[in-house]
Amino acid sequence: MHSIVLRFLAEPSTVNFGGKVHGGTVMKWIDEAGYACATSWSKRYCVTVFVGGIRFHRPIMIGDLVEVEARLAYTGKTSMNISVEVRSGDMKSGQMAKTTECLIVFVSVDSHGQPIPVDHFTPETPGDIALAQRAQAHIEAAKANPQAPH
Repeated sequence: MHSIVLRFLAEPSTVNFGGKVHGGTVMKWIDEAGYACATSWSKRYCVTVFVGGIRFHRPIMIGDLVEVEARLAYTGKTSMNISVEVRSGDMKSGQMAKTTECLIVFVSVDSHGQPIPVDHFTPETPGDIALAQRAQAHIEAAKANPQAPH
């Protein structure tokens, strides 16, 4: 499986001082969905090695329905680049809007924490191809300027 969607309600325990879901909670959800996608693809334990380009578009309100979609974008030898999009909205209306997005990279590891190869992913749909191109552009930019924050 190369994608996964987690759905749940934003609970009051996730509230920040402004009365909305705390950004750190959203980042935790992103990591959890990314991990589920990475382990589903690799069939092994994976570790987060990079989270980049995180963009918060709008807040998530307590009581909102939240969807966290993680999609495999690109595979390296041992790594998986996963695009994560968070959407939220009113459960009654069914209107969902993008709230957060980012790219997250996981590496598949063995029981000693050493990287191990993952199966190659070949994108087939136009959406998957576009995600793969974005991931590859990010990888190339990182290689071109290893000192820059990614």
